[in-house]
Amino acid sequence: MIWFFIGHIFSTLLSLIRVSRLSANDKDLEIIILRHQLDAMVRKQNKPIRPNRVEKATLALLTTQLKKNTKRTIRQLGDVIRIVRPETVIRWHRELARRKWAQPSQKKVGRPKIKQDTESLIVRLAKENLRWGYYRIEGELKKLGFVASLTTVHNVLDRNDILPAPVRYGSIGWKTMMNHYKDQLLACDFFTCETIFLRTFYVLIFIELGKRRVHLAGVTTNPDGLWVAQQARQLVWQFDETETNFRCLIRDNDSKYTDAFDTVFESQDIRIVPTPIQAPNANAYSESWVRTVREECLDHIVIINEAH
Repeated sequence: MIWFFIGHIFSTLLSLIRVSRLSANDKDLEIIILRHQLDAMVRKQNKPIRPNRVEKATLALLTTQLKKNTKRTIRQLGDVIRIVRPETVIRWHRELARRKWAQPSQKKVGRPKIKQDTESLIVRLAKENLRWGYYRIEGELKKLGFVASLTTVHNVLDRNDILPAPVRYGSIGWKTMMNHYKDQLLACDFFTCETIFLRTFYVLIFIELGKRRVHLAGVTTNPDGLWVAQQARQLVWQFDETETNFRCLIRDNDSKYTDAFDTVFESQDIRIVPTPIQAPNANAYSESWVRTVREECLDHIVIINEAH
């Protein structure tokens, strides 16, 4: 097939050389004669003409070059292309271009496979040093003359079922804390509501995760740090009367939660647990309750003022 293709190209080049030696009048006369012969042959052809792959490639390349040089449309190429439709020849050319870019690359892609001794050393460092995270392990490997990126260290530990440093050392994850210690967790959040006169009210709520009990701390148009801290004090006074046993307060990173706000709960041995930035799911209980209030209440009534 390859030699046939080479021979076909060689014969085409010879034809070009021969045609280039003809005068313009001779070329025009030869084209008319060839067209009349081709028309007669096509009329008497009972079966459709089926060119082979080499003939298709040659015809597609020459036709594309003719279209480019003469600026003809596909319909106008019908005067030259007689054995098949011009659209078919253009489709052959598109297939040739697609095959060119679809050839598999001979170059190896992706990261090279890590050596077994390097992987064994990463696993050993992680198991013998429970507090070492990815950065520390990477640095220790460089000291020992081994090169491994943070991604490689992560993949090796994950492949060997070794947990990240905080969990490996004994710290619990966020999901575990929310599922197993919810009776000791308290969460807070703000949401807003608009009155009929477009006045914005800020509502501060606290929710007991274990009992799903919601405390409405207060409503204001100016939730500054002093106001928020005062609502926290009033809530803590209520807890003193009910003998609650909260250990953590989950809140977001809103600037309204000042140091005074945190101090109120820390004085009661309640640890402040800020959620990660742009992670509303970390405070899912509060977010879910606020969404329920909006969908089942605020979206169906008109707020006139703070009292209604």
